[in-house]
Amino acid sequence: MGASTQDLQKDGLIGLSEVAAQDMPAGSLYVVALPIGNAADITLRALWILSNVDAIASEDTRVTRPLLARFGIRTPMIAAHQHNEREMAQQIVGRLARDERIALVTDAGTPAVSDPGALIVRAVLDVGRRVIPIPGASSAVAALSASGLGAGPFVFAGFLPAGANERERALRLLAADGKPFVLFEAPHRISDLAAQLHSALEPERRVVLARELSKKFETISVHVAGDLATLEVEERGEYVVLVDVAPAARSDSNDTADIDPAVTRWLAALLEEMAPARAAAIAAKVSGLPRQSLYALALRLKSPAQH
Repeated sequence: MGASTQDLQKDGLIGLSEVAAQDMPAGSLYVVALPIGNAADITLRALWILSNVDAIASEDTRVTRPLLARFGIRTPMIAAHQHNEREMAQQIVGRLARDERIALVTDAGTPAVSDPGALIVRAVLDVGRRVIPIPGASSAVAALSASGLGAGPFVFAGFLPAGANERERALRLLAADGKPFVLFEAPHRISDLAAQLHSALEPERRVVLARELSKKFETISVHVAGDLATLEVEERGEYVVLVDVAPAARSDSNDTADIDPAVTRWLAALLEEMAPARAAAIAAKVSGLPRQSLYALALRLKSPAQH
């Protein structure tokens, strides 16, 4: 094991006695969330785990090392990134077999969520070893909490595919689904994404752009898709992009009142076999009615108030 409680307190990590009393099983992989920008967001449990594992598998040791140094953590590190993840998975499995404790971290946020790490986690699970999540800051959840988009279900899409055709198709599917969705985007592609959202979404659909979350120059701005084509987006800092529920899914029954009862019955039958978005798409193709109107009706039919 690594640092003692006294060592941590001497290094300024006060208040860890409760954390230090927790069980820390040997031969386990600890998936540790790191701050998304503000170092003060690191959790006490993360500090304790990182101080006491045998090694830290890091996406980029050059990024992780300065963060650990701020808290006096001197645990040895190994590099585990997208280019060597398969190889490192086997190395980590071997070390766990010797009852070592290994932490897995990414540059910011949680490993294996739009970041490397999933192959390592899967390899550890496949050999029957424990994977223990150490939760912490999440840019997606932080952005959602400050977006005003509501507490309903949403789709987390992470980074879109890099290829133009795949990217367009992914956006089209997300837009058609009708639910709120969350994207990550790099600064050099954010202007292109804004233009693509303008084309894919209804003009009145709300879009929230969250940049540099938890950092000094954090900004969270609310727009409608119709304005994105002319919006000047600052190409600096990582973005979380949130798209609100489709307008048709918000509306009352006005836009569904004229739907033929036979179509309604057929849609209800489809809903017994598939999700509302898929059922609405099929019904729209066959009936010629607007997909968004059918999707709004499908949501009403699925609502507990309708049963």
